[in-house]
Amino acid sequence: MPRIRIASVNVNGVRAAYRKGMGDWLAAADVDVLALQEVRAETTDLVPLLGDGWHVLHDAATAKGRAGVAIATREPVDVHRIELGPPDFDSAGRWLEADVEVGGTSVTVVSCYVHSGEADTPKQEEKWRFLDAMEERLPQLAAHSEYAVVVGDLNVGHRELDIKNWRGNRKKAGFLPRERSYFDRFLAPAGETIECVDGTSGTGLGWVDVGRQWAGEVDGPYTWWSNRGQAFDNDTGWRIDYHLATPALAATVSAYRVDRAPSYDTRWSDHAPVVVDYEL
Repeated sequence: MPRIRIASVNVNGVRAAYRKGMGDWLAAADVDVLALQEVRAETTDLVPLLGDGWHVLHDAATAKGRAGVAIATREPVDVHRIELGPPDFDSAGRWLEADVEVGGTSVTVVSCYVHSGEADTPKQEEKWRFLDAMEERLPQLAAHSEYAVVVGDLNVGHRELDIKNWRGNRKKAGFLPRERSYFDRFLAPAGETIECVDGTSGTGLGWVDVGRQWAGEVDGPYTWWSNRGQAFDNDTGWRIDYHLATPALAATVSAYRVDRAPSYDTRWSDHAPVVVDYEL
């Protein structure tokens, strides 16, 4: 039974991450597929940093030095896609799909970086458009492959369990009821009519939150911590980095972990990698 280990992390600038020790983590992590968000570099920077043994797909943002998503694989990938949403919507650097072959089985992996947004500003309008595009694309992905997973920094804490200080963030981007309602629909049983947290009703898309499925009804485990105050030391974090899988793929999960740094001064990003083993 072939195993594929998929790791996802927002690197907060891959060059800075490598200066701070990302290479040591990657050398020890033994991953087959590495999905990166917020690369903020050129492909010519990224490839030599990862080193030999990786085949790299990279979609940079339109604005230089912003966003950027990548997927690195041990074996070459023949098919990938970067289109998301309507033609006039700029999703560059935020959505990258790759069909990865694992022992004769195709697994579709998406590296996704959702806008952070800012309530009641044009930044939030862009986030709504991106989430709308995701909601349209997810059923298409599920139809394309029974083994599909969207990984990355999705910049929304779905439930109160996903944010330590959820009460203080109910009116802030990342925990707005309307944002969370998208995840209500993403994760509800396919075709089921549900009541969302913002009071609207919607139709479930049937995807599975692998992290919550694995951890159960517990706080976190968090994947991002603010650099302000003692957030990391006190584990006052947010779980905003996900593996959202189709039911068939979610059923194959054999291990899940968040590679939280042992201390604040050993972090190489403000996010921690999320690493999942799938036994196909």
